[in-house]
Amino acid sequence: MRLDDREESQNVEDRRGTGMGRAGIAIGGGGGLLLVLLALFLGVDPSQFLGPNGPGGPPGQQGDPGARPADPAEEKEAHFSKVIFGDTERVWDEQFSRMGKTYRKPTLVLFSGQVESACGMAGAAVGPFYCPADHKVYIDLSFYRDMQRKLNAPGDFARAYVIAHEVGHHVQNLLGYSRQVEEAKRGGGGNANRMSVRLELQADYLAGVWAHYAQEKFHFLEPGDLESALNAAHQIGDDRLQKKAQGHVVPDAFTHGTSKQRAYWFERGFKTGDIGKARLLFEMDYADL
Repeated sequence: MRLDDREESQNVEDRRGTGMGRAGIAIGGGGGLLLVLLALFLGVDPSQFLGPNGPGGPPGQQGDPGARPADPAEEKEAHFSKVIFGDTERVWDEQFSRMGKTYRKPTLVLFSGQVESACGMAGAAVGPFYCPADHKVYIDLSFYRDMQRKLNAPGDFARAYVIAHEVGHHVQNLLGYSRQVEEAKRGGGGNANRMSVRLELQADYLAGVWAHYAQEKFHFLEPGDLESALNAAHQIGDDRLQKKAQGHVVPDAFTHGTSKQRAYWFERGFKTGDIGKARLLFEMDYADL
């Protein structure tokens, strides 16, 4: 995957090395790719890790890059993340403009160990997540190593897919889908887990839509890149994670979708680039997703 000389996003808070000093992994909102994996390994309900939707205290301050020696490999990962985040801004700016809307840019927060967001405290084990209360995407760069070593999902485009998925939650928020899900949950409209699956698969679809237009605009894909992203989507399916963690699958406990579903909806978004069809994730019968 080529980065060429594309600019980094300027909407970045680097909180690495701030040492928040408080443990906790409670989050609210969309995303948290490793949350379900962590919960399964601990043998508990993932909802136990969800914190209050309201403010969780004052946010952490931006880190001082000179406070610790720079790790060249980590700095390369940080640069990659900032460029890809900038790519999401450039693509979604254009797509929202075509819809007659304004794209409100989110903020990328890089952290190490743990971080405080408007959705609560979160530890690195949660994985990347989006907080709708502050419109920020949070990622501990060590997750990239976890993708390769623990999830068997290496590759630059696999990492780009993760970022695009979390930004997809932001797009959902702007387009009103997230509110629709919250209203349905509060009103008892449908199974909460099933609504979560719809939301997560839609974020996968929107990540694919982003990749479609980003490839048209930047021509950044190289042989094997698409396959690496599809593999990443496959590796983090609920059925695969449950099977690895507990030896059997419990469909009623799914919150993100199966491996097949995640890979399918990402690829469908990539092939079509049709933002309007994101609505299908909430119109189709659940069994047909």
